[in-house]
Amino acid sequence: MQAFIDDLVETMRDADGAGLAAIQVYEPIRVCAIEVRNNPRYPYKPPIPLTILVNPVLTPVGDEQFENNEGCLSVPNLRGMVQRYVSVHVKAWDRHGNDIDETVHGLKAGTYQHEVDHLLGKVFLDRVTDPTTFATWTEFDRHHKKDFVERVQKLVARVGS
Repeated sequence: MQAFIDDLVETMRDADGAGLAAIQVYEPIRVCAIEVRNNPRYPYKPPIPLTILVNPVLTPVGDEQFENNEGCLSVPNLRGMVQRYVSVHVKAWDRHGNDIDETVHGLKAGTYQHEVDHLLGKVFLDRVTDPTTFATWTEFDRHHKKDFVERVQKLVARVGS
């Protein structure tokens, strides 16, 4: 299991992902890796230290949601707007079996929800309610990134990462 987690992290980093779930590399187990550090795909995301979630359960904290423009390593060159909870409570184990019991906020909460969705058999496409928000990376960079980054920077300033 430790060797698999090491490989999962290496694959995530090699692809410049903010996270990667085991099912994305054809392992049907409830494990995902999350990390954001100087990521060229997501320069607007605050750092997230390397986090391994084993058997995670996420519970929304409150009803507040935000629009998150997401992409996915499993769906290359496509992005779309999804609704994510601003805050979620996380219960899981880390890679050594230690309890994780915390609440995360903002873009970090969005990233956790995205990765745990994979473990539930969902991709971000399943959560896009308005297909007119689909865009390639080039279209996103050219037409949507500036406004999106301004919105999420306000969210991060208000609630944290």
